[in-house]
Amino acid sequence: MTADFPAYAPSDSLQGLVQRGRGLGHVRALQDPAAAAPFVYDCIRREQRWDSQCDQRSLYHARLVRDLDLPLGPILCQLTEAEDEEAVWRATSVLEVLALAGSAEAAEGLRRYVREGEHWVHVLESIADAWPQAWWEELGDVARERIAGEEDPPGPRVPWELFGVERLPGLSRPDRAYGHLGTARLLALIADPGTTGGDKVAVLRALAPRGPQPGLLPLVPLLGHPGSVRMLPGVRAALRRLGPLAVPAARGWARDEREWLARLGEEVLADHPGPEALPRLLEELAGHLESGEWCGPDDTARRLAGLGSVAAEAVPLLRALVLRTPHTYERADYLEAIAAIDPNAEPDLYAECLQDCEARTRLLAVAAVPAGPGVRERITALRDDPMEDPEVRAAAAERAAGLHA
Repeated sequence: MTADFPAYAPSDSLQGLVQRGRGLGHVRALQDPAAAAPFVYDCIRREQRWDSQCDQRSLYHARLVRDLDLPLGPILCQLTEAEDEEAVWRATSVLEVLALAGSAEAAEGLRRYVREGEHWVHVLESIADAWPQAWWEELGDVARERIAGEEDPPGPRVPWELFGVERLPGLSRPDRAYGHLGTARLLALIADPGTTGGDKVAVLRALAPRGPQPGLLPLVPLLGHPGSVRMLPGVRAALRRLGPLAVPAARGWARDEREWLARLGEEVLADHPGPEALPRLLEELAGHLESGEWCGPDDTARRLAGLGSVAAEAVPLLRALVLRTPHTYERADYLEAIAAIDPNAEPDLYAECLQDCEARTRLLAVAAVPAGPGVRERITALRDDPMEDPEVRAAAAERAAGLHA
């Protein structure tokens, strides 16, 4: 998270909308490009995310630059002249997306930086991850020459293995060794007393894309750090995928003598409250809004979602969070909670969120936006946009096919 939070403009102003990555910010920017331009550049120049580790902005900013036909000069200058390394990263992330959309100027600016720039290693690794190999493999000679002057060996496999450069050891993810195994075999590995904690974490990663795993429930007591009061990474996420199925087991964990397991059981039970918890949850949500504490309302939103239509009073508060939060990573949780409580509520939010900065929010919007004037055109635009996240493009293609022209 950023050390000093940015000062945000009002959430209904053009500047505030762009700062928060709102879909309405994109719409209003197109209505007044001259007014929007300085706000777009400012958001790239200065960190505007509430949490720079998880809030997404690069595609949102790149799409604004393209759709407003803004000159790339200020962003290229930021790339080459910024003293702050994070400012270089922000410029890189926007330019590499613009290159994917066909901007030769953006692509060449990044290649030139790899040849000449100070933080060239990060830029090379970033474009190698984002672009087709043919776009960056020509940089091998300059990379091999320049890396000799760097103190630390490089990390990611791409592009260094292709270039024949020795990498920093120990960075390969162990879950690649388990991905080919069947689910029953993976669960048996967790139950095996000889499986190390690190291997159990790798197994949990391999299980993650396979959806809820009820067979994991009796194995949860085996998923603590040996001799520690902490659980292994990935356990909470696995239980969240199981939803209410984890509640019966959690009642037993909550009484366990092991502190980490008892705490985990209490957390699972808290995530699945009964209707009697509604007043407390509404108070929590209102408190977050009033205080401007933007980290944490997602947990409350998920608990309210589990109550369904009983939590109808929460919808206005959840809507306010969607509109006001600068911590955009959590926005999808508020939208998802609204849909779980009342699928017919707030249809305008789904339409706006088709242009949201967060891919997860756009996915929800593509699936839930009601058919209406211009909706098919906007979904088709997402389907055909080379900038767009592949998962969003696939979802947009499926939804567009079901909408009448």
